Amino acid sequence: MNDTKLVRGLSRFDLTAIAINTIIGAGIFGLPSKVTALIGNYSLLAFVACAVIVAFIVLCFAEVASRFQNTGGMYLYAKEAFGGVVGFEVGWLYWIVRITTFAANCNLLLAYLGFFVPSANEGFLRIALISLIVLILTSVNFIGVKQSAILTNIFTVGKIVPLLIFAAVGLFFVQPANFNFSAAPEYGAFSSAVLLLIYAFVGFEAAVIPAGEVHEPKKTMPFALLTALGIVAVLYILIQIVCIGTLPELAASERPIADAANKFLGSFGASFITIGALVSIFGNLNGGFLTGSRIPFAMAEQQELPQVLTKTHEKFKTPYISLLLTALMMFIFTIQSSFISALTISTITRLLVYATTCASLPVFRSRTDAPKAEFLAPFGIAASVLSLVLTVWLLTNVDFKKEGLTILIVALIGLVLYFAYRFGKGNTAESPQTPQDKII
Repeated sequence: MNDTKLVRGLSRFDLTAIAINTIIGAGIFGLPSKVTALIGNYSLLAFVACAVIVAFIVLCFAEVASRFQNTGGMYLYAKEAFGGVVGFEVGWLYWIVRITTFAANCNLLLAYLGFFVPSANEGFLRIALISLIVLILTSVNFIGVKQSAILTNIFTVGKIVPLLIFAAVGLFFVQPANFNFSAAPEYGAFSSAVLLLIYAFVGFEAAVIPAGEVHEPKKTMPFALLTALGIVAVLYILIQIVCIGTLPELAASERPIADAANKFLGSFGASFITIGALVSIFGNLNGGFLTGSRIPFAMAEQQELPQVLTKTHEKFKTPYISLLLTALMMFIFTIQSSFISALTISTITRLLVYATTCASLPVFRSRTDAPKAEFLAPFGIAASVLSLVLTVWLLTNVDFKKEGLTILIVALIGLVLYFAYRFGKGNTAESPQTPQDKII
């Protein structure tokens, strides 16, 4: 792998900010009411359960990521552990996840903007705003990874401060009488609530993708992943406590955090939280744009997509062809989709991708030729097995006749692309590199 094509401009703080930014996106601004509608005040337990499930997955990611220092993330892990076909499918599906998630959250951004500009999500103005958002993010990411990181850092602070203020001030207004745990939820409702909440916790995986642009990635990535999850989990649980404790009609709220803030901070509080939501979602879009644009680049580096995608700008050292392709696809999907249409598919596909990384942990531990892990997950094998079991449990709540069919079609398209490109190359070997060259 040619590391000189990219600049290692991301520090430990930068990568932690990216992880936080891609976790805290749109979900937390809408899901507190959705899970409360499903299971009432037991939504607090669902938040804790979801944090524990994701913690096991993050432990697996932290160990596996500490073996790699090149761009690609889950794509590289799957390719090295299970071969080219599985690796390509993981990379392809995750690229689709990043595109559809961008489209969903960009549409939600316009919906929140409608709080101030009622026509923001309608007609020509909607298209113009989507174009402007994509253009801004494309420009920032084109001129350099450090510039993108600076923007991410700014928006990370901008999104956390309003949520911290909401949690800190709101705790003083919590009414203990609002907490009622007398009626336990049904098993199906609880597991469905946890699956729904997964969307609020996903996104951490984006931090492992730009490893080729991270300073000391084998040490930096485990720190960033674990630190980000810890911060986000505590913040989410505090937010749910405040929402339940200050908003009796939480289950029926469309904007739960804004409505709760309105209870104890008035109309100013609602506006403040709405601005926080806009900042949060825009920062999330930038983090997703950065990592999504690196997937085609990494797959082309491994000789599995056209080599034009490996081109980097001579001055800015950014993969501009891959970036422009990703930007175009994000623009098209955003124009043609809505927020809710991509949520379930995005979550299911992410869980499948997560499963391959968790399964790769024992594979790498058993291989004598695998590079040394800079971080060993406590109870690593157990964490891997438990993560896979919990993933299967979550997937039992999926309607595969609907969302599963869509994912199957997308996966089949990926297989066609994989074999078509190999056939076009004359059925050459998977890669001219040795296994050691590819994963270190």
